Amino acid sequence: MDLDYERRLLRQINHQNVPEGHLSKSGYAACSPVTVKSGDRFIPTRAGSNWSINFHYANENCWSPNQNQRAKDASTDTGKDAVAYAALLRNELLGAGIETVPDPHTDDRRHTILMQDTHSLFRYTIHTKRVPSDSEISPYSLSPLSNKSHKLLRSPRKPARKISKIPFKVLDAPELQDDFYLNLVDWSAGNLLSVGLGACVYLWSACTSQVTRLCDLSVDGDSVTSVCWNERGSLVAVGTHKGFVQIWDAAGGRKLTSLEGHSARVGALAWNGEQLSSGSRDRVILQRDVRTPPPMERRLQGHRQEVCGLKWSPDHQHLASGGNDNKLLVWNSSSLLPVQQYSDHLAAVKAIAWSPHQHGLLASGGGTADRCLRFWNTLTGQALQSTDTGSQVCNLAWSKHANELVSTHGYSQNQILVWKYPSLTQVAKLTGHSYRVLYLAVSPDGEAIVTGAGDETLRFWNVFSKTRCTKESKSVLNLFTRIR
Repeated sequence: MDLDYERRLLRQINHQNVPEGHLSKSGYAACSPVTVKSGDRFIPTRAGSNWSINFHYANENCWSPNQNQRAKDASTDTGKDAVAYAALLRNELLGAGIETVPDPHTDDRRHTILMQDTHSLFRYTIHTKRVPSDSEISPYSLSPLSNKSHKLLRSPRKPARKISKIPFKVLDAPELQDDFYLNLVDWSAGNLLSVGLGACVYLWSACTSQVTRLCDLSVDGDSVTSVCWNERGSLVAVGTHKGFVQIWDAAGGRKLTSLEGHSARVGALAWNGEQLSSGSRDRVILQRDVRTPPPMERRLQGHRQEVCGLKWSPDHQHLASGGNDNKLLVWNSSSLLPVQQYSDHLAAVKAIAWSPHQHGLLASGGGTADRCLRFWNTLTGQALQSTDTGSQVCNLAWSKHANELVSTHGYSQNQILVWKYPSLTQVAKLTGHSYRVLYLAVSPDGEAIVTGAGDETLRFWNVFSKTRCTKESKSVLNLFTRIR
């Protein structure tokens, strides 16, 4: 028996308020936030217009990896000890009979422990001595702990999940706009990152780090306002400030077509197979099949202000759109009117994400005046959960492998949060950007994300793991199971 470990746990009764780790506020000692005006439409001026064709690695005056790892390990060990200490006290004071250390990140841990406590609370029992077996403690042991507590201390511990609070790569992205209503970063299935910088679109290969310029709209006096890859990663759609939507062949580096129809900038794009949906400042959503010349067009009108968010559901049956009118609308593939409308947000809705794990589950985030994450059951039209994040929600993305999602934020904390669903507990908080984190894309393997901000940097983070989540319940009472 490790008596030192027992004494260390028991001494925590007078030290329950453990100080946070050094990285709780910021992973960068030299990255201080920049004070900017509030409001989703504020665009700061830029000094100079010269920028090179290549991305550059940005130099960061940050903690060394060893310092970050030591602080993180200390915080993780403290959390483990706190959970073990709580279970040990329940064994000794309430006779809970806990034999294994609960996982501190398990959603139902607290409920399980409370259920165990209620069995022995306010009950009188007579303890009779028995001859100890090989698995029980010796009657001559000097330890004051019970047999259950000894088993608890000997139980193997599940290794804690570690999320690095520093990016594994930082790229310089000159002239990356600080505009809430634009979508200038996307990651393809072929592991190519497309970035809109000023009037140009650049492609960066995550495999070779090679950079190529796909297009330059300055010859037409235009600029890039949105980029979006198709599902196969062969075509990239480019929305422009003048209202055009261009389709480019990434491998050949040539423009296939230029679509008209919008009278203002196109800030949101979403592919659905061979169909492309575009949302504009003119308040209209256009759906077009790019295979037909001229393309067949569906015109969706439901928003009263600029359309700033578009996402198709994983089953390709429903389109979710968010607007500056604080509305979240859901459209099907046949009707010209929205089939559902959600009006709970108090600010612009740009952040939209469909869950790949639960059919019909939609997440959305509001702007500066709202700051809330909200979840919707689109099968029944019901609002499920909401939480106030404390700052403007700019983007949302679900993990492909676990029931988790990541959100990026603007005013006033400029942070990246990883959430566990449905408990909505924060798994990690990442900082480093000094401007609003307006852009987000997920890698093809689902493990890494890239974030972009008005500080003109792209930062790459490892936030998701490939470990599958607990299998979804197959009960007929589960509203999220698909009925065939």
